[in-house]
Amino acid sequence: MFTPYEIRKDFPILRREINGHPLIYFDNNATTLKPIQVINAVKKVYEEYYSNIHRGVHTLSIEATEMFEEALRKIAQFINASIEELIPVYNASQGLNLAALLLTINYLNEGDEVLVSVVEHHSNMLPWRVLSKIKKYKIKYVYPDEEGFITSETVENMITSKTKVLTFTHVSNVTGAINDARKIIRVAKRNGLITVLDIAQSIPHMPIDIKDLEADFAAFSGHKMLGPAGTGGLYIKREFARDMEPVLSGGDTIIDVTLDDIKWADSPWRFHPGTPNIEGFIGLGAAVDYLKRLGLENVRIHEEALMKHTLDKVEEEGLNKYIEIMGTKDLKRRTGTFTFRSSKYSPNVIGAYLDMHGIAVRTGKHCAHPLHYYYGWNEGSVRASYYIYNTKEEIDKMINVLKNFFVSK
Repeated sequence: MFTPYEIRKDFPILRREINGHPLIYFDNNATTLKPIQVINAVKKVYEEYYSNIHRGVHTLSIEATEMFEEALRKIAQFINASIEELIPVYNASQGLNLAALLLTINYLNEGDEVLVSVVEHHSNMLPWRVLSKIKKYKIKYVYPDEEGFITSETVENMITSKTKVLTFTHVSNVTGAINDARKIIRVAKRNGLITVLDIAQSIPHMPIDIKDLEADFAAFSGHKMLGPAGTGGLYIKREFARDMEPVLSGGDTIIDVTLDDIKWADSPWRFHPGTPNIEGFIGLGAAVDYLKRLGLENVRIHEEALMKHTLDKVEEEGLNKYIEIMGTKDLKRRTGTFTFRSSKYSPNVIGAYLDMHGIAVRTGKHCAHPLHYYYGWNEGSVRASYYIYNTKEEIDKMINVLKNFFVSK
């Protein structure tokens, strides 16, 4: 088991002060900080073997290709997938857009139904809404229970003979609610549905075995798991990856082209046109190495302890008189995401006050407007989201600053 105190030295940005206070970074659901191992991996690419991949017989190109493919293979293995099944994308948003586009063009028809959960980040809702207008299929919304969970019973009750696709998030970026993805997907499979899973908020925080979950498609971002921005993956189950026609095309997607015919490359390259973020993916490979050394089971235990400490301190300090917390109190069913609101003060006012004390949180509706409106949190919320380098002492400071804010007002 690791301790945050021993690994904080790996994160140079934590040496910073903000407004005269040591930086406390609680915006990890938005993006994570980068360890020196990732920074050095990217730096080494630029200094030693940067070149384009799959396009040359010269030494630099061969070295860059080998390093990129090794990183992609490592990332695929991290979720128990093969390199053939992992499409390199720039983030989960692009991956989810690509999944929606592939399924719309290859599988969906006018009159079909797609189930989309209300819990979703906009990136897993808007693509389906846009494309449904073109292909004339129907969007049906799956509503969460009072604690923010999507249930298999709700999903099953919504399935009709016209339902073809179910798309939902494994973990909510707002509440931290961990949906029982395996159970939900099995219900969908039993009814013949194709499943798309957003794992952007689960892959940094817990072990993911995509084969065990049985999702057909799954998307994630590298920057939320210690990797560089501009990296991510779209998992496509092998039988889909081999059969689908690409919807984006260009350099590196083909074996040969004539004026009469196209011979597409094998997956994953057939689905990724152009030059990828080579140095970024090599950096993401280093991030995967870092997380594997810590152990995702240990990450989960650490965040659970931080969340318990938060809820205990809120009660101990009487902060629950001033704020309402979103989500379940069952620590086994949520990640380290502390989301709350005040009936008197806007999220931005609270967030700005915390920043004055060096504490970085997210305020607003977190790219999940429909979820906030569904629960009547129309002004949004304040979200403190924890990760491997956060400590109980940092939480104590945040709680004290919040208490001083409300008492002084």
